[in-house]
Amino acid sequence: MSEFTLPAVLRSISPSVGVVLGSGLGGFADMLDGAKTCDYADIAGLPVSKVAGHSGRLYLGTLGGVELVVAQGRVHLYEGWSAKETAAVIRLFHELGVRSVVLTNAAGIVNANLKPGRWMLISDHLNLTRQSPLTGSGQFVDQTEVYSKELRDLLRAESLELTGTRLSEGIYAWVNGPEYETPAEIWMLRTLGADAVGMSTVPESIQARALGMRVVALSCLTNFGAGLSPHPLNHEEVIQAGKAAAGELFTLLKSAIPAMVEI
Repeated sequence: MSEFTLPAVLRSISPSVGVVLGSGLGGFADMLDGAKTCDYADIAGLPVSKVAGHSGRLYLGTLGGVELVVAQGRVHLYEGWSAKETAAVIRLFHELGVRSVVLTNAAGIVNANLKPGRWMLISDHLNLTRQSPLTGSGQFVDQTEVYSKELRDLLRAESLELTGTRLSEGIYAWVNGPEYETPAEIWMLRTLGADAVGMSTVPESIQARALGMRVVALSCLTNFGAGLSPHPLNHEEVIQAGKAAAGELFTLLKSAIPAMVEI
C-alpha cells in the first residue's frame, strides 16, 4: 500500500529521471517543456519544508524528450524531521517509476583547494549524523557504490565537452545542522577525508540505493567552511551563491539527462 495519496496530475505520468533541487536552484524547473506543477502540500504523506530556498513543489515535464519529475525543495533533519521523512520524496519518485535520481545541494568547502561558485561531483559520503532512512526496516543495503560510476563518468564527460574543464569530484560529509560548523569541526572533517559538508542528500542517496535506483549527486560549493575564510557564514549567501552557479548546472543537466536513459 502506498504511503502517499497521489493527486490526479501524478497518476498520468511515467518519469524515468527524478531531480532534487537544493538551495537557490529552483530555476531549473523553468527549463522543462510542458511543465505541470503540484505542491508538496497536495500530496498526503509528503513532508513540507519551511526553509527559505525550498519552495516545496513538484514539476512534471520533459527535457530533451525525456520525461522527468523535479522536486523543488527538500526537508532536513534540523527542521525536526526523521531521516526516513527526509527521504520521502525519493520513495515518491520510485512509486512514479523513476530509475535514475539526480541530487543537488549547496555545500560548504572543507578542502581549501576547491573554490566557491564551482560544482563538485560527489564520489562518496560520510554519514556523520549516523541516522538512516532505513531505520526500522531491517534492510541491509550495500554501500560500496552509492553514487553510480557510469552516471558520474557521463557527467564528467559532458562537463568537459561543454566547458573544456574537468568537474571537481570529492567526498561529501552529512551533518545535522542547522548551525554551521566551527573551525575545529571543519579541521576534523578534512582529517576524516571530507571535501565538502552539508545538511542533506545522504538520506536520499541511501533510500534510492535501497530501492534499486541509480544515483548521481552534485554540490554547489557556496562558501569556505569556518576557519578557511575571514568572513562569517549566512544562509542568504548560500542561496545567492547557488543562484549564481545555477546556469552551469542547468546547462550540464540539459545535456546529460537525455543521455542517462541510454546507459
